[in-house]
Amino acid sequence: MNIGITWSRARRPLLISCSLLAAIATAHGQVLTGKDLLSALRAGGCVIVMRHASSPREPPDAAHADRANVNHERQLDEAGRKSARAMGEALRRLQIPIGHVLSSPTYRALETVRLARVGKPETDTQLGDAGQSMQADTSGRRGAWLKMTVAVGPAAGTNTVIVTHFPNMREAFGDAAAGLGDGEALIFRPDGSGDAALVGRMKISDWAKLPAGRLE
Repeated sequence: MNIGITWSRARRPLLISCSLLAAIATAHGQVLTGKDLLSALRAGGCVIVMRHASSPREPPDAAHADRANVNHERQLDEAGRKSARAMGEALRRLQIPIGHVLSSPTYRALETVRLARVGKPETDTQLGDAGQSMQADTSGRRGAWLKMTVAVGPAAGTNTVIVTHFPNMREAFGDAAAGLGDGEALIFRPDGSGDAALVGRMKISDWAKLPAGRLE
């Protein structure tokens, strides 16, 4: 399913600020952490773009493929499955509202979404790997599509989650995506005018480390 421009027009909402603090930090090119980042995410209006959780580079043989992995694509390893579950549990415990969920159609990306239990995903081939793991798109169309989709922003009071692959994120966000590990996320705040500012970067293991409890 190609959501592209049709989705952006149909779902373009009135964006709310993540928080005054987030707006000030973004204006100065700063990245939020800890309570400041959690406050922004709890308010909604952000887009979490993440690389799928840990997956071996080679696809499994028939004897080791998940039953649901009928095409024997790459799948998450035990560390990836554990980290995806832990991330989802942290999002729920921290009361971070998730609205729309977009995913690469690859098995490893959809497995990340399923185990994190962040919602039913819509898939798009623009978020995929073109059938070849870690293959770059030299045309630039894939990266441009991802940047445009991030800039659309979520429905008011929610955050959007996008699960994709490292080459896609590097093509879209350049140096901001440098060194992204398995499951790591870039967090953006769309400005409602066709652009989005980077407000956070989270390793998949760091979601559980965000400070819970009542925020000032």
